[in-house]
Parts: sequence; C-alpha cells; structure tokens
Amino acid sequence: MKASLAALLAVLLCVERVSSLACFYCDNAESNWGCLSSKVCSENDKYCITKYFGGGLGENHKQSISKGCSPVCPQGGLDLGVMAFSVKCCETSLCNTSGAISVKSSSLLLAAGALASLFYILGAKL
Repeated sequence: MKASLAALLAVLLCVERVSSLACFYCDNAESNWGCLSSKVCSENDKYCITKYFGGGLGENHKQSISKGCSPVCPQGGLDLGVMAFSVKCCETSLCNTSGAISVKSSSLLLAAGALASLFYILGAKL
C-alpha cells in the first residue's frame, strides 16, 4: 500500500501541469454585453485580445467589438475623433473583459470640436 502511494505521488510530481488560456469570445458584437461567452484557447495562443472599431456621430454612431485568442499581440490603436480602432492584449485567463473603452470617441468631445470649428469659420468670415 505504501509503495503504491509513493509511486502515485512520484507520477503526480513528474507530470507537467498544463494550464490552458481561456478568453472571452465574440465576433462583431454591438456592445460588451454581447461578449460574455468564453472559449478555451489552443496551446499556441498566448494572448486574449479585444478588437474595437467605432465610428459616426450622435445617433449614427456604430461600434463593433470582437474578442478571442491570439498567438501574437498586435496591440495598437488609432482615434480620429469620428472613427476609432484599437486592439488590446492581455496574458491571463478571462482578462479581456473591457470593451477597449480607452479609444472610444467621446460624444461630448466631438461636439466641442464641431462647435470650435464652427466658431473658427464664423470668426474668420467676420
């Protein structure tokens, strides 16, 4: 009995522990609420990613969020005011919870920019 327990203990200590990365998953969801499903990544995947695209003004503003697993981290972003795109990466399970809000266009900021442009154009004509 002691020998079999010792052998079992030796086998368990020699087995390499495999931990799979799990990430939230969605494809072109309109909001972060559409990204509550999770997915176990392949052994080649090292990152959870969140891709965000948004554009438009006011009621015409549309956004798309995609999340999943990736073997590489293509992190980056671009914010042009009326259009924004970003890719965020993280390395732990279920870490891609955010909707990449750091690049989402602010309606208030867009309105302030539009008003400033209007005042500049009117001021130049006077």
